[in-house]
Amino acid sequence: MTHNENDKRLFLIDAYAMIFRGYYALIRSPRITSTGIDTSAIFGFTNSLIELIRRERPSHLAVVFDVGEASVRTADFAEYKANRSETPEAIKIAVPYIHRILEAMHVPILGVEGYEADDVIGTIACKAEAEGYKVFMVTPDKDFAQCVTENIKIYKPGLKGAEFEILGIPEVLAKYEIEDPKQVIDFLAMMGDSVDNIPGLEGVGEKTAKKFLKEYGSIENLLANTHEIKGKLREKVEASAERGILSKKLATILCDAPIEFHQEQYDLETPDFEKVKEIFDEIEFRRLYENLYRAFATNGESTNGIQQSADPNKVSRYDKVEQKSGPIQLDLFANFEELDHATTTKSTVDNNDHLYQYIASPKAQKILVENLLAQKAVCFDTETTSLNEMEAELIGMSFSYRKGLAYYIPLSENREEALETLEIFRPFFEKKEIIKIAHNLKFDYKILKQYGIEVEGAMFDTMIAHYLLNPDGRHGMDYLAEVYLNYKPVPIETLIGKGKNQGTLRSVSIEDQTKYAGEDADVTFQLYEIFSPQLKKENLEDLFYQVEMPLMKVLANMELEGISLDKKWLEQESKDLENDLKELETKIFNLTGEEFNMNSPRQLGEILFDKLQLDPKAKKTKTGQYATSEDVLQKLSSKHEIIPLILEYRTYQKLKSTYVDALPNQIDKDDNRVHTNFSQTTAATGRLASVNPNLQNIPIRTLRGQQIRGAFKADEGKKIISADYSQIELRLIAEISNEENMIKAFQNGEDIHASTASKLFNVPLEEVTKTQRSQAKTVNFGIIYGQGAFGLAEQTGLSRTEAKQMIENYFATYPQLKKYMAEQVKKAQDLGYVETILKRKRHLKDINSANFVVKAHAERNAVNAPIQGSAADIIKIAMIKIDEELSAKNLKTKMLLQVHDELVFEAPIEEIETAKELIKTEMESAFDTKVPLLVEVGVGENWLEAH
Repeated sequence: MTHNENDKRLFLIDAYAMIFRGYYALIRSPRITSTGIDTSAIFGFTNSLIELIRRERPSHLAVVFDVGEASVRTADFAEYKANRSETPEAIKIAVPYIHRILEAMHVPILGVEGYEADDVIGTIACKAEAEGYKVFMVTPDKDFAQCVTENIKIYKPGLKGAEFEILGIPEVLAKYEIEDPKQVIDFLAMMGDSVDNIPGLEGVGEKTAKKFLKEYGSIENLLANTHEIKGKLREKVEASAERGILSKKLATILCDAPIEFHQEQYDLETPDFEKVKEIFDEIEFRRLYENLYRAFATNGESTNGIQQSADPNKVSRYDKVEQKSGPIQLDLFANFEELDHATTTKSTVDNNDHLYQYIASPKAQKILVENLLAQKAVCFDTETTSLNEMEAELIGMSFSYRKGLAYYIPLSENREEALETLEIFRPFFEKKEIIKIAHNLKFDYKILKQYGIEVEGAMFDTMIAHYLLNPDGRHGMDYLAEVYLNYKPVPIETLIGKGKNQGTLRSVSIEDQTKYAGEDADVTFQLYEIFSPQLKKENLEDLFYQVEMPLMKVLANMELEGISLDKKWLEQESKDLENDLKELETKIFNLTGEEFNMNSPRQLGEILFDKLQLDPKAKKTKTGQYATSEDVLQKLSSKHEIIPLILEYRTYQKLKSTYVDALPNQIDKDDNRVHTNFSQTTAATGRLASVNPNLQNIPIRTLRGQQIRGAFKADEGKKIISADYSQIELRLIAEISNEENMIKAFQNGEDIHASTASKLFNVPLEEVTKTQRSQAKTVNFGIIYGQGAFGLAEQTGLSRTEAKQMIENYFATYPQLKKYMAEQVKKAQDLGYVETILKRKRHLKDINSANFVVKAHAERNAVNAPIQGSAADIIKIAMIKIDEELSAKNLKTKMLLQVHDELVFEAPIEEIETAKELIKTEMESAFDTKVPLLVEVGVGENWLEAH
């Protein structure tokens, strides 16, 4: 098969470099399957591979692995790479899966016994270049810079969503300050490489190596002229000369490994989707399968600027069936859903025994209700016109109380008729003895409540149950069905479409409605049968039935209530921010001496790095412009007064767009209030999350951020009450660790930060300075989050030595705290999890990892998770108790918001004093503790005034 010039683009992937990169990219939130397999490395690598194919559309591709020991180097130097730590378990597990995935994708796997992947890539790159190919070595490894030529480049993937970089000759020469890429070998030979255990020359680091290269050009020339080097460095270089020459040999990537380049073997082929699906199902990759399909189904040119087709009418190579030797499933399917359905390895509604009936007549519905009333547990599900509960209308309901059996009740579009049907089912929903089961029950509860039906009695939400069993996992019903039942539910999109033209279930036949809705209820009932005994086995029943499920109702009522928003306040705030932004712009332009577009990264980069020369080593993105992200600017804060102004400008701009200008669009048109949604299953710690809008992320540490709270107001004749736990996490760490010195300080009502400072600096309490208190406060909170000397030094301005000493003093002051932290780590190592005061579990699978970074992260969680989680438990108990008391006393005061350790209420003016006392009492006595839980309560016309 012949290739035109546009098709001769070969990508060679450095397998292990990319596998390690994928693993570490997900280190803070690893992907764990339901059976406990860590698939982070597999996911990271496969995701990068698919993204590469989608973005670059290479004509040729291969993945290169190390095979056995690199005897070509260990023969010369036995210690080569000897200092590498043990490969993490997740990577050992990953490699066989990655091999299987690559085979199923028809991607060649290369490797030569005794040679490193680097040598194989170098050899293939040289041979392919000789045949007219442009070659891209896909790797973050700096060693490959020596191989760069006009047609061979490094394709360096970005980390954490950053753009990739392409390093050609100009980039390599600039990076190493050399004249020829081959000098990279001399650079590595001089300074050595701790990663590969290449010794290098003694006393020579990066700066000295660059200096020597400018003067001498090579390590051989340097060693021939050591008489020109001054002082001790000459002795060191001469003494390690032999080592330097050996280092050059070790650092040289070979271009003559015993492997041939047969271009037809590297053709990018359409994957065997069925085989890929089988592997992805096994390791619970769902979205990745769709991404793979999209990567191969997308026609059109490369979007990267490396290669553009000369012929605009050129057919995509993926459509040229005659070019392919492997199976071409792609052309058989019009869309991903068809492909997905055809290749699934799971049972579906079409191949599973089931009886799903729709019951339309009132007489038959009454018989069904009699049947439901005789059951101990029944799953129900509502079908609606929208996922927004405030505007959704009911289309139908389904019920199931036995595997494979479900009933569907269609409801009329006429609200009066729908209410008549619902009335028939009222006895079922109100019978307290029946366990009502649903997935994301809060949604169904809110929908029914707006139709005048209150769901009563014991409830079981399969989503929350799974969250308690596996807080770090995914909790969607379709996902859980695939994992726990080996069953693939019908995607709603296959019935109602997607995007702008998406309809509702009303637009499909009653038979299809029944099949879809019945399946939801059936699947959820089967999940209940699995999760219910698991909760018992894991001692999570109390937490589930006494906290999470009662809280679900409290949250539902808070969400339905909503909170009033003052549009005029926000309009004024928007104008004020606009003026602030203009003022900042003027100050910035005065400093730069010219105007530019503040929102153009390119223009900003040119000002900061070309004009002001703030960083001679400033990095560029693949488009050739300077990187100006927040983390880049933060590091330059002290370099020039312009940087803090730019950061402030961005903060104000975000406030304006994310909150001030966006919040008015989220006001419900019927009641003029904002209705946020509280998620019980987002944060692994047990804390609630707020979405649409997210009210927990309003930045309140700045005056400008605080002003936004002023827009949340009480209705006429009412006031806002804000009740906030004071330092609850510090109080809980004292309580749980039984640290007497800290407990006494809290019991005596002392300022805990001043008290800590007094002990740390050995001064009387009344003589503690503002700086000392501030430093003690940083340590108090830092210790909870596992902060070390480096982090403390950065935050306080202390030296690393001073910070280390302060931490040692801290633990001497609070010895029981140190003992508790060690015990928590030991408990996690023995059991694999830690617990909160209510036995909420946080599983820490990496606690015994051989990798220091991974293990340290798990150890920090072992200490912090019980504290954060216990704080979450306590405020949840308080919310349930307050709700019960408000109801028992027939008060009109309503709980509206929960934001971290704060609760927000709206109360009629005549109830203020009663409500304040009730709220404070219930919050402070939510859980019996030696350390007093202190709550600060405020009242105002709006949230800003009350807080």
